[in-house]
Amino acid sequence: MQRPAKPANERERLLALQATRLLDTPPEQAFDDLVSVATTICGTPMGAVTLVDEDRQWFKARQGFDSREGPRGESFCSMAILEPRRLMLVEDTHGDERFVDHPAVTGGLRVRFYAGVPLLDGEGLPLGTLCVFNDQPGRLSESQADALRALARQAAHLIELRQTTRALNVQIRERDWYEQQLNQYSQLLEAQNADLAEQTRTDPLTGLPNRRAFTVALGGAIERATRLGSPLSVALLDLDHFKTINDVNGHAEGDRVLAETGLLLKSHFAAAGMAARYGGEEFAVLMPDTALDQARLQCEFLRQGIAALPVGLVVSGSIGVAQWRAGEDPAQTIARADEALYRAKRGGRDRVEVDESH
Repeated sequence: MQRPAKPANERERLLALQATRLLDTPPEQAFDDLVSVATTICGTPMGAVTLVDEDRQWFKARQGFDSREGPRGESFCSMAILEPRRLMLVEDTHGDERFVDHPAVTGGLRVRFYAGVPLLDGEGLPLGTLCVFNDQPGRLSESQADALRALARQAAHLIELRQTTRALNVQIRERDWYEQQLNQYSQLLEAQNADLAEQTRTDPLTGLPNRRAFTVALGGAIERATRLGSPLSVALLDLDHFKTINDVNGHAEGDRVLAETGLLLKSHFAAAGMAARYGGEEFAVLMPDTALDQARLQCEFLRQGIAALPVGLVVSGSIGVAQWRAGEDPAQTIARADEALYRAKRGGRDRVEVDESH
């Protein structure tokens, strides 16, 4: 393995890195959260916020492995910072001659997939990366790559905010000025935290709420239905033969079908209710103040809308519907809707089945 080259502005880069005073500092929740969101969005078990020092890479935050640092010469991230404006993506190291005998590939981590975005300071100098990786080959959709870039920008902003905080502590002269700067700092942190919270609740491909957000919303809807004695229905939608769509037309087309389904669900339930991406090609729908018969009718319209998606492919969906019962917890309602969904699939797909058990 050849030792990776160093950036032309290496001296300035190292001075900027030292100025952050981040090296060898304790873990911080804000950086840990960024890695957690990145690995969740990209579907990898491992990820890190990495700082590339003179002779080592050091992990400010990490997930899925134990090392705190490693030799710079054995670092994927030291290669990523050579092109600071680009995402470095290696879908399979076994097919890339640069990594045939790379220690991270042949050693303990056995890296097969890597994606890293350089962390740039205010002058555009790369301090390290936000990266995700896996011991299996992988790929990123365009939306996943965009999300990873956005999270890397947030990591860089966090580093700048730490420096701003230190500068404030040194330069403050008057209380009024101090309070003004502290207020701006708090607003920045609140905005970032809100942005992070939104990313953890939203599916990046479809823009719909994700499973976590749906579960919270269902719990709140059940509390309301209990208080008011109003009906509440839930539906699960699964796109039929979706694996075949991916296998025959490619994952990009599969992603387009998912995105168009998300738009359809948004418009269909914009006035009342909520739709979410529940996982893979499965979606969930929350229909407050809706009894079973009305929910069945709405889902029939939804099924017809899926068949008419403007994607140039034959697409259909199977739907299972259940009405919440007093005293029932969210998992029980979802389980009955799921059983109805499986009946729809066993019954030939492209149909709506409702749970009418007592």
